Amino acid sequence: MALINTIREKSGWAVGTVAIGMLLFIVGGDLIGGQNNLFNRQDTSVGEIAGDEVSLDEFNAALEQSKEAFAAQNGRQPTEQEQQQLRDQAWNQIVFQRAFQPQFEALGLKVTDEELTDMVQGKNIHPTIQQAFTNPQTGQFDRARVIEYLRALDKLPPQQLQAWLSFEQNLPQERMGNKYYALLKNSDYVTSAEAQRFDVSQNSRANLRYLFVPYFSISDSAVKVNDSQLQDYITRNKARYKVQDGRDLEFAVVNVVPSKEDSAAVRQTVDQLAQQFRTAPNDSLFVRLNSDQPYNGQFVSPADLPEKLRQQLPLQQGQVYGPFAENGTYSLYKITGTKAGATQAARASHILIKPEGTTPEADAAAKAKAQGILNQIKGGADFAAMARQHGTDGTAPLGGDLGWFTSGRMVPEFEKAVFGASSAGLLPSLVKTSFGYHIIKVTAPKTSQTYRVAAVQKGITPSDATNETAYQRAQELKAKATDLESFRKAVAADKALQKQEARGVGKSDAVVGNVPNAREVVRWAFNKETEVGQVSEVFQVNDQYVIAALTGTRTEGTADVAAVKPEVSAFVRNEEKAKQIMAKLKGSTLEQMATAYGANAQVRTANDVTLGQGVIPGLGNEPVAVGTAFGLKPGQRSAPIKGEQGVLVVELVNKNEPAAPSTDLKTVRNQLQQMRGARSTGAIYETVRQKAEVKDERVKFF
Repeated sequence: MALINTIREKSGWAVGTVAIGMLLFIVGGDLIGGQNNLFNRQDTSVGEIAGDEVSLDEFNAALEQSKEAFAAQNGRQPTEQEQQQLRDQAWNQIVFQRAFQPQFEALGLKVTDEELTDMVQGKNIHPTIQQAFTNPQTGQFDRARVIEYLRALDKLPPQQLQAWLSFEQNLPQERMGNKYYALLKNSDYVTSAEAQRFDVSQNSRANLRYLFVPYFSISDSAVKVNDSQLQDYITRNKARYKVQDGRDLEFAVVNVVPSKEDSAAVRQTVDQLAQQFRTAPNDSLFVRLNSDQPYNGQFVSPADLPEKLRQQLPLQQGQVYGPFAENGTYSLYKITGTKAGATQAARASHILIKPEGTTPEADAAAKAKAQGILNQIKGGADFAAMARQHGTDGTAPLGGDLGWFTSGRMVPEFEKAVFGASSAGLLPSLVKTSFGYHIIKVTAPKTSQTYRVAAVQKGITPSDATNETAYQRAQELKAKATDLESFRKAVAADKALQKQEARGVGKSDAVVGNVPNAREVVRWAFNKETEVGQVSEVFQVNDQYVIAALTGTRTEGTADVAAVKPEVSAFVRNEEKAKQIMAKLKGSTLEQMATAYGANAQVRTANDVTLGQGVIPGLGNEPVAVGTAFGLKPGQRSAPIKGEQGVLVVELVNKNEPAAPSTDLKTVRNQLQQMRGARSTGAIYETVRQKAEVKDERVKFF
């Protein structure tokens, strides 16, 4: 309460009580507790930081704070995915406190009461407080409301008081963290020489000729690589192949899918609701009592109606439409009101002909082509067929259909033409916009009519019987799968199942392959008693039953060959291909080299190549080749270069390097400083984390 007392002493404001909701909840916490340790009831450690254990009780305390904060701020309990995010938030908070505190102490960082007061009611207001106490009418921060809230703390409910105390408790830590980051970031300095080199690299241009031989000119099957070569490549590129603890899994999923009987049962219910809906005295109440989705009483234009309902236009007030089946849902719609809206809506199709350039000749050619198509349609040609044949935008496969749209959604020239039409039909003249020439057919003329729709929607969900059938099927699969080999055979024998793989699953992952919220599967895989080749029990994950087999493990460090073999094999093959290609490049000119190699060797030109971008236009990212080119003299040719996509030999035609900076060096230095600062935040955190040797063992409990 030190901060509260300090603020009260400094404040002589006489104000009343105003609540601010739960925007002040900023700390992380638990949602499930974590007492359900499946693996070792005696083990109460969730990890280790700087040699000290983090107890389950400490972690749960942080998690509980987060649970209360989330529920108060959102008015509901978090979903499973949100729970995982809050667990990570709580863990990161503890890591920050344990790992960074020694750094703060070594530097003598402190936070005074005056600083904290300044963050709450001074000149440097904390963003959370600023957001919570901003006057919605004026948009201005209201300091008086802060004091008003603080003076009334003792009268607030215990939960809200605890929220403030938690917020207050974390302010010094957050402030010291900001100081620490600022101290390190501000120690990074961009010199004038660095800024000048960067500016030159961004503004240096060159014209090149180059020989290119793609790696695919040699078949992969013609280049054999062995594990020794792969290991050598990994050793040479250790930084790229650092890995955390991981598990490789194969798994099968039995989906719980609604049966025809389930769909028929829901349809029968919806049919009964349709009869009741027609005579319901209170439509909004009927929706609230019977629909899976909340009532929405807004008036909408035809452009915003559900497509199934839009097909019934014009709609009659009081009539019930449906039921319609779509995306696993049965829907009923009742028109409860109609009125003229403020905006117009229409539906149209078009055929867009884009000029193939920016010259007057290209524009004239596009116009002539569009006019010819328009004349054919006027002569009886089918509009949709012509759109599919000649259209140049994404609507071509749809016969040019743009669907319904309201005014303000299209470019002005197009809208003027569509909303200027009084009836449906082909517009007699072309319409030119910034995109090109349009042939337009109005398929539903403009209307300002809007509708208020009450919707009853019922999802088609699996019944208990369907769920039980899927569970029994999963159990039968498990009975056949006693080890990895029998698991694979059992899955292969069931044509309705497909074996899936998930490689490198991490301790904190919640997704296995394409299966979300699969923490129980991850926990099983990381259980010390789970061995490679072992098959799991049946896990229920959402509307699925999952059976998994552990196929591999990896420990933190450098990846082994097996874990990254497909990726590394491609790189090593390219290295071997590069050697073979280079050996064939004979001759004193690019053309002679191309002739010596054969048909797959190409001599090309590239203009306006930028040193700082490392890209060769028409080829792609080739930084080594670009850098080499700028080191040449005009007319000079490089040795063969092992590039990203193939082997290159570059020849410099000419280059233009600015003699002086193109912009103010101060501006360039600031730009570089911002770029470094954006990267340094994560780098600082990761460095401190590594120094503290953080071991995360939450997978034992969550």
